[in-house]
Amino acid sequence: MSTAGRKRHSLEKSAAPEAESAMLKATGIAAAEYARRRRRLMDGLAEGAVALISGASVRLRNGDTAYPFRQDSNFLYLTGFDEPQGLLVLVPGRVQGESILFCRERDPRGELYDGERLGPERAAAALGLDHAFPVDDLDDILPGLLEGRRRIYFPLGGDAEFDRRVLGWVHSLRSRVGSDALPQCEFADIGHILHDLRLVKSAAELRLMRQAASISADAHRRAMQACCPGMNERDLEAELLYAFRRGGARESAYECIVAAGVHACTLHYVCNDGEVPEDALVLIDAGCELQGYASDITRTFPASGRFTAVQRELYELVLAAQHAAIDAARPGAHFNAPHEAAQRVFTEALISYGLLEGGLEELLATEAARRFCMHKTSHWLGLDVHDVGDYRVGDAWRVLEPGMVLTVEPGLYFPPHLEGVPERFRGIGIRIEDDVVITRGEPEVLTGGVPKSPDAIEALMAESLP
Repeated sequence: MSTAGRKRHSLEKSAAPEAESAMLKATGIAAAEYARRRRRLMDGLAEGAVALISGASVRLRNGDTAYPFRQDSNFLYLTGFDEPQGLLVLVPGRVQGESILFCRERDPRGELYDGERLGPERAAAALGLDHAFPVDDLDDILPGLLEGRRRIYFPLGGDAEFDRRVLGWVHSLRSRVGSDALPQCEFADIGHILHDLRLVKSAAELRLMRQAASISADAHRRAMQACCPGMNERDLEAELLYAFRRGGARESAYECIVAAGVHACTLHYVCNDGEVPEDALVLIDAGCELQGYASDITRTFPASGRFTAVQRELYELVLAAQHAAIDAARPGAHFNAPHEAAQRVFTEALISYGLLEGGLEELLATEAARRFCMHKTSHWLGLDVHDVGDYRVGDAWRVLEPGMVLTVEPGLYFPPHLEGVPERFRGIGIRIEDDVVITRGEPEVLTGGVPKSPDAIEALMAESLP
């Protein structure tokens, strides 16, 4: 073990402000909030437990070129620390300190290439932790932190290599002290406990999500105004990415979908290399990520700037379904209530078009409309675009609570190959998506900055780019 690994790396209070200030700029969330999250997680662990939450590593794209680094969401949620190769260890009840971070040491050569590192000597004070040690000393120190613990929580099965390392640390400990001297310990997945904590957003998280939504809304407005028939889908994607970066968001939360015409009938179309036909609708599903938090917006609009009569008819149907779904997103309702509300609107309309036959309630029970609207209406949103949290608790849908954030995104699709569909509907795909916060009263729509009524869309597209 190195000398650095033998001593506690923390700072006196007088040295903390500079380092902590840097962290606050990076995350927008105070160190005290991360400490409260760790405390709540430890309070939920079984007696005599230890929790291990690993940060992400740099991954190579090809040769010696790396993918852009993205921190593990669980690790980011608990630390706010955005450097690779970290490990958070939580040891409830440990007298010498319950929260320990392993991170990279300061390295002049490495920092010359990749930027300044926080280092273990500054990390404890900056992040509100009890200890910080060099990650290179992990194999020497960690087995001792596991000693006497009856249960080891970690993201079991999430990373095969990390699973092997945990087994190796336990084997190392047993080799040192003798297996007969150790109590039997068990492994447990930390996901369920941690994901329930992440499901309800704090005021600071909602502030970041509002900012991400605002940046993404600007991008969608820009793409609408830039659109003209004959351009390429990638030209619109470029407008989105430009607006994300210009607004302060370095990355997209997911691959942008820019789907013109029949491409909109492919739910996750990401080729974005087709020409925009003159009479087509364009479906854009795109959102930025800001300080780890995702936004997720879909709008569908006419390439020409004017809806045809058929396009407007189907668009207004999807919009009515979305309004019904958003209105159903209330505290005390269950997670699937927005989907059920949207499906009722769709099913009634599809019966009137002669595309479904039978009684309304029977068709709803059998989900007959799935032929034309293949996906669910909502998913959780947060540090992941499809955020963590169970949708069901036991056999029942989870009840919505204030602070939960979900998307509301009904869609209606008529691929050209679909049989029995009127010719006027063929090749049309429409989806409208907003990000919605459950409040104690009316749902809060974070992404309302993008117009979605047909008249408002046409009015925006008639304006030139700012």
